[in-house]
Amino acid sequence: METLDRFITQELKLRIVLVNEERLGGAGAGETGSEAPTGAEGDAAGAVALAVFVTPEALAADAWTEAAGTEVPEPLVQAVRSLAARGRFKGRLGDAEALPTLGLMPRYQALLLCGLGDAARAEDTDAWRSAGVYAARAAHEHGLVRLAAPLPRAGRAASRELAQALAEGLWLGAYRMPSYATAGGAQPPALREVALLHGRAEAPDTLAGLERAILAAEALALATNVARDLTNLPGNYLVPETLAREAQALAARYGLECTVLDEHGIREQGMGGLEAVGKGSANPPRMIAVRYRGTAEENADVIGLVGKGITFDTGGISLKKPEGMEEMISDMGGAAVLLGLIHTLGRLKPPIHAVIVIPAAENMPSGSAFKPGDVISAMNGQTIEVLNTDAEGRIVLADGVLYAKALGATRLIDVATLTGAVLVCFGDVATGAVANDEPMLQELLSAAKRAGEKVWPLPNYPEYHDMLKSQVADIRNATSRSWAGSITAGLFIGFFAGETPWVHLDTGGTAWLWSERGTEPLGGTGAMVRTLSCYLCHSVLNG
Repeated sequence: METLDRFITQELKLRIVLVNEERLGGAGAGETGSEAPTGAEGDAAGAVALAVFVTPEALAADAWTEAAGTEVPEPLVQAVRSLAARGRFKGRLGDAEALPTLGLMPRYQALLLCGLGDAARAEDTDAWRSAGVYAARAAHEHGLVRLAAPLPRAGRAASRELAQALAEGLWLGAYRMPSYATAGGAQPPALREVALLHGRAEAPDTLAGLERAILAAEALALATNVARDLTNLPGNYLVPETLAREAQALAARYGLECTVLDEHGIREQGMGGLEAVGKGSANPPRMIAVRYRGTAEENADVIGLVGKGITFDTGGISLKKPEGMEEMISDMGGAAVLLGLIHTLGRLKPPIHAVIVIPAAENMPSGSAFKPGDVISAMNGQTIEVLNTDAEGRIVLADGVLYAKALGATRLIDVATLTGAVLVCFGDVATGAVANDEPMLQELLSAAKRAGEKVWPLPNYPEYHDMLKSQVADIRNATSRSWAGSITAGLFIGFFAGETPWVHLDTGGTAWLWSERGTEPLGGTGAMVRTLSCYLCHSVLNG
């Protein structure tokens, strides 16, 4: 199997730097990380477009020029008025228009107007993150390789939080899905460099904080884009063994411990759930564990992160319908999130301890596949009645959470493209959450809000547990009716979490999109990378 390096983000191709606005276009270096941008693509890349983020109120009052951070010649002001009068640009979030400067602004080849939404959102991180996504897409559409943009300000001072959100959005918006085509038409150049402009008056500690914010944004964006690339990989490129090799490579990059159990080790450990799901495939299952040790005391909590790694899901003997089955390359979206998260942990180095566990398998129909009616044993010996082999994710996650507990996890979070039923609840807009620990759930919901991702809790009532009772085993993997499907699927995993504080995240609707929507791309989205990053790295990101 060919190397996957060219299909998986290794480093972000877009470079974002802090630059003293007076030195833009100069050749000398400024502060650390503030070297003036240089064109790596020849003369065409040397031209810079100025991105200006505009609210509808500022546009209507002709006050948008203040956001430019430099004098805008009257002919360009008139051109923007004309765009607004014709309804071509209204300053709404998602609006973007490029105007050639025609030599009127010697430093800039073009003016890129980017909508920020109403004035109430001018100091809102979600708005700036989204505006960054749309700005990067507009730059790509107009063939703009280099941008300069004044730093977002909260009051008179450059804002660390808004700068991080803008940089994050620019990196996320610059993402492009890898192509496997051997030939294709010429593509416009992608955005390669952004200079975030600060003034001479910024205090040294403010600049240091801004640089840390940009490094944090880079870590979160890299993690998200890696998860997107992994989710987008075709099923014949990514099987359990190659997923394990990717985990080993990432762990080695950051000096982390990685253990991989093959099918023999899985059997020896009594992981009957993972073994059963994987035995129908010619590509045997793997149990992957990566350990991160921070600076916390040895007896501190260990956060167990468990991600569903079904590299392709046919449904097994309970075969899925053919239409849309190609999306099942994304059924390892939970594993992709956790592998992306290794970049966040390795770069931001939070003080926590964590263990990442990924049960990986291919769910295929064959003469050796597990069947409806089978009774299998999980790692702790508890038995599972199989009613539906297409409800396989929860079975492998049962062994995953048990293995995480065996490795010392004192808190558990699992993330999985677990159910189609979550689409009935939330469409492809929000991730569903089920938990047995309310304080932990609220912490995670707060992290999601900071990250700009939508998560909504589902109830955990005793009646839902009753739906999973089996007459022949400790628990069954599906209910007799389709009611409360996303809740009962999550609570199946919670059964094996036991008394350990636990939160389940169902990304069945959010890990993959059939078309670009809002700030999210077509295909793999990397949903929950930023939420978990904010949860795990809270002390670093807010320090």
